[in-house]
Amino acid sequence: MNIAIVGGGAAGLMAAAAVQEARPNLGVSLIERNPELGKKVVISGGGRCNVTTGATPLGAVLESYPRGRAFIEYAMRRFPPQAVVAWFEAHGVPLKTEEDLRVFPQSDEGRSVVRVFEKLFQSSNSNVRVLLRTHVTGVKKSGRGFALSVRDGESIEADRLVLTTGGQAYRMTGSTGDGYAFAESLGHTVTALAPSLNSFFTAETWPKELSGLSIVRARLRAADGKKSYEGPFLFTHRGVSGPAVFALSALVAFETYDALHPLMISIDLSPAERLDALAGRLANLSRTNGKKNLKTVLGFALPKALAGVLVRAVGADGDMQAAQATKKLLTACAAWMKAIPLSVVGRGAGDEFVTAGGVETAEVNPRTMESRITPGLFFAGEILNVDGFTGGFNLQSSWATGRLAGESAATG
Repeated sequence: MNIAIVGGGAAGLMAAAAVQEARPNLGVSLIERNPELGKKVVISGGGRCNVTTGATPLGAVLESYPRGRAFIEYAMRRFPPQAVVAWFEAHGVPLKTEEDLRVFPQSDEGRSVVRVFEKLFQSSNSNVRVLLRTHVTGVKKSGRGFALSVRDGESIEADRLVLTTGGQAYRMTGSTGDGYAFAESLGHTVTALAPSLNSFFTAETWPKELSGLSIVRARLRAADGKKSYEGPFLFTHRGVSGPAVFALSALVAFETYDALHPLMISIDLSPAERLDALAGRLANLSRTNGKKNLKTVLGFALPKALAGVLVRAVGADGDMQAAQATKKLLTACAAWMKAIPLSVVGRGAGDEFVTAGGVETAEVNPRTMESRITPGLFFAGEILNVDGFTGGFNLQSSWATGRLAGESAATG
C-alpha cells in the first residue's frame, strides 16, 4: 500500500512522520509545490515559528477555536500541546514557553522545526519520498485508489490520499486554495471562506498619532455586542492590531465591511471597572490634582498620548484646571474610555493570517480524519473548516489533525 500526501506544510509534515512511525514499510509520497518543505511554518511567528500553545487544560485550549472546536477535540486529546512539545524535544528541538504562553524553539528559528522532518525523511530507514516543485493539478478516484495529475503531465497513483494543502492565506507560500477544488471534485462541500487573524484599518485617522502604543489589556467588542475578546492590542498608523484585534477579526471573519459599510467596534480600556467606578476615580484624581490641567490628570488614568485624543473626543479643553471639570464631563470621559468607538473599513496583515472556513467537517470522521463520502481520502490542517486564535493554536490543530490523519491512513 502507498499513501500520497498533498501539501508539505505543518499538517502534511506531521502526517508523513506519523505514517513513518506507525508503519515504516509503507511507501509515502509527500508532494509539495514549493522548492522546500514547510515554507509557511518557517515564516510563522515572525520567522520564529510559534509551534504550539502553553495553555492548559485542554478544555481551555479548545475555547480558542471559533470554528471547529468540537470536531478537533478527539485529535487534540490524542496529541495535545504538551505531547507536541514532548515530540519536538524528543526529536532534538528544545522549546521555550514565553510569558504570553506562546511556545517557540529556543533557537528562535522556524527553520529548526522543519529541519526535524527533513532529517526524518532523509534517514536510511525512511520510505517517505519527498517530491518538491511538484504541482498537483487534479485528483480523481481510480478504482480502489486515487490518481493525481501533475503539471508536467505525470500521474501519481496512490491507494490512500491525504489532503493537507492549507487554506488560501499567504498565497506567496503556495497556499492558493487548490485543495478546496480537489475536495469538491471528490464529492465534498467547501464552506464560505474568509480571511482571519488580521489587523483592522479604521476610518478614523487619530490612531496614527499613537502608532506603536500598546495597551496591555482591553476588551474589544463588535457593535452587535455578541462578539468580544479581552487581551492586549496596539495602535498602528492605519488602525489597530495585536492579539485582541486578531481574535475579534476571527469572530467577525464572515462579516463584510469597507469604507461604505464600516464595521463599528468599541474598545474598553478598563474592562474590570464599572463606568460609575471609573468616573469616580477620575473625579478623585481631579480633586487631588485640581491645579493641574485636565489633560495631564487624565494621563494618570490612561496613556498620556491617548489623553489628548480623549479630550478632543469629548470636546473638552485639555488645558482647563482639573478642579473645574464637572461631574458630567468626567462621566463623559469615563464613558469614552469604556467604549472608544472605531469604524473598521478594511483588513491588514496579521501575525498568522489564516483562512476561516474550509472542507465541511460534518463530512469527515473526527476520530480518523477520513472522508465520510470517499473512502481512503483523509484531510488535515487548514483545509478543514477549523481555525483558531493567534498564539500557536493553528499550528497545534495542524499537528494534531495531521498526526491523526497519518496514523489512520497507515493503519485503518
